[in-house]
Amino acid sequence: MLKVGLTGGLGSGKSTASKFFNSLGAYVLDADSTAKNLIDSSNEVKNELIKEFGTDIMDANSNVDKTKLTRVAFQDEDHQQRLNYVVHPHIHNSIDKCFNEILDQHKHELFIVDAALIYESGYDAHLDYVIVVTAQLKHRMERALNRNTLTREEILKRIDFQWPEEDKTSLADFVIHNDGTEAELNDQIIELFKELV
Repeated sequence: MLKVGLTGGLGSGKSTASKFFNSLGAYVLDADSTAKNLIDSSNEVKNELIKEFGTDIMDANSNVDKTKLTRVAFQDEDHQQRLNYVVHPHIHNSIDKCFNEILDQHKHELFIVDAALIYESGYDAHLDYVIVVTAQLKHRMERALNRNTLTREEILKRIDFQWPEEDKTSLADFVIHNDGTEAELNDQIIELFKELV
């Protein structure tokens, strides 16, 4: 079973690409969901976050309030790096553990790690291949705004915290250009899936 990273900037269409891989029979692990679960369920992660950012990130029930944490973490690059420094090692361990469990089931030929920060976190060293989904900034912005979860300013700030597209595509094993329709994206995923398995 190949272990393949799938990454791309905010609004690139990475999550849609993941869904297409999943429909073809790949096992897809969403690193973002894994991180949220760890923050909710791991006392070790919770304690490390409190140590790093103080009790301001807590809610009334002494749990980490992810909205407060996001506000603190995305205020500047230093805070973003501090969050990543705490959380990434735990996410990496969870991904590796999940990979071994799925490997033992012998059901999938492809294990996809859907993660925005594969290169930034150094996780690319754990993978057989990395696929980068890329799109023009105007398309990324349009898609991100359509989700109605972030303002234009917040989107641009998050894009600034991620590596530039050119840096990711220059390191990638495979690049998917997603400036067309979802059907065109799906066609590219089907071709790539055949190539990989």
